[in-house]
Amino acid sequence: MTGTATTDTGTGAGTGAGALLRSWRERRGMSQLQLALAADSSARHISFIETGRSRPGQELLLRLAEHLDVPVRERNSLLLAAGYAPHYTETPLDDPSLDLLREGMERLLAAHEPYPALIVDGGYRVLAANRGIALLLDGVDPELLTEPLNAMRLTLHPRGIAPRIRNLRQWRAHLLEQMERQIALVRSETVRALFEEVRAYPLPDTVDEPQDATEVFPFALPLRIEHGGRVLSFLSTIATFNTPTDVTVSELAMETFLPADPETATYLHSVMPT
Repeated sequence: MTGTATTDTGTGAGTGAGALLRSWRERRGMSQLQLALAADSSARHISFIETGRSRPGQELLLRLAEHLDVPVRERNSLLLAAGYAPHYTETPLDDPSLDLLREGMERLLAAHEPYPALIVDGGYRVLAANRGIALLLDGVDPELLTEPLNAMRLTLHPRGIAPRIRNLRQWRAHLLEQMERQIALVRSETVRALFEEVRAYPLPDTVDEPQDATEVFPFALPLRIEHGGRVLSFLSTIATFNTPTDVTVSELAMETFLPADPETATYLHSVMPT
């Protein structure tokens, strides 16, 4: 598990601190008064900051960002726009200071076997995966398996896993919606370019959706994928670190796949004894 987890921040319009603050406040649906009360400030001061009439102190800016739940990378952008140095570090994932973190995540991946699990960064680059994921990659074009692996490409490319996903239209829509939410949250040109790329992939000729998967699993949308002449069904969960103080750590996500039916669990235990 090596490499640096990074997501570049695009520039775009309205990159001054006041404009950025107003943009985040409006995204969160908060009024200037609500934000001021939460951050122990005044609506007048918030207004002055947003219009550029006042330069906020670094401590206040960090407090406002916290109450607006601004992503860690974007908090640094907010500070830079106000003329301050970044507050949060961005440590390469292979840095010795993150040894314990890497080891802990790798133990979690191994403990989840025989069920699939992987860790991605903010650009969906696969940083680590267990044997369960490798099992699902049978038949994927070797070109897609060269470094750096990208989870979205592997899943949606017509020479990737896509032809074996039985409910591809639903699963594809779910993944595209997930990417759109991320683009709205973090100004990443890398993720936007990836989104446009995978959205343009043609649907494989073999796509087959005989029934609405939500009728079978009404509580969550499963991933239904063919493997070894059978259909495996999984429910996906995503875990991130709580209150991260490093940009790299803040963008790590561990996705785990749980069997959605007894047949899938039995099959995975039979082919991959723990």
